[in-house]
Amino acid sequence: MELVGKSTTEILQWAVQQFGDRVALACSFGAEDMVLIDMLSRLGKFKAFTLDTGRLHEETYQLMAKATRRYPQMELHIMFPDRAAVEQMVKEKGINLFYDSVENRKTCCYVRKIEPLSRALEGLDAWMTGVRADQTPHRATMEVVENDVIPISKRPIVKINPLLHWSYEQVWEYIRANQVPYNVLHDRGFPSIGCAPCTRAIEPGEDLRAGRWWWEQDNKECGLHVTAQGDLVRTNVT
Repeated sequence: MELVGKSTTEILQWAVQQFGDRVALACSFGAEDMVLIDMLSRLGKFKAFTLDTGRLHEETYQLMAKATRRYPQMELHIMFPDRAAVEQMVKEKGINLFYDSVENRKTCCYVRKIEPLSRALEGLDAWMTGVRADQTPHRATMEVVENDVIPISKRPIVKINPLLHWSYEQVWEYIRANQVPYNVLHDRGFPSIGCAPCTRAIEPGEDLRAGRWWWEQDNKECGLHVTAQGDLVRTNVT
């Protein structure tokens, strides 16, 4: 099927038909991810994985448990960071190293997120995300279907962003209309939710990503979505 002009549901149907059990949703249980979980559950069984960094909010764990009960169609794989790597990092740089420098923050993101992501992707031919174009300047350059590479092995993999052209308002319209469960932190001023030490509520008028790594001026990415994507897959994939 051609993907140009297709709905999000049709894009998800294509992804499942094209890749079968070799595609999975990368899920942090944010609002966008919950929309995709709800949509995919209507199509049947599907795979998802989440990165448990060991520093998540308790509210995120509560939603994770609730979602697994609500959506039995989801086969969820929870990926943890390498224990030895975490212990060595903390020994050398401290438990809250990320506040000290951008380099340290990127090191922590690599150990707790990038390396586990690479392991999660190794058994797949494609992965789906909940990124939206209006979240960051980098994401505005992305496409609904892209060529990507697995961060560590550099093996090619297809990346699918079904909600890329959705607005923040559309996400919440879907959640309310379909009574989709969501992280209660969203009601407390957290439009974007990551690790507990690295996420805060935003103030009125602030950018939706302002609460992520708020002590840094730029670069509101952890690295999950800034690998060398390479050339784009044709959007009219058949």
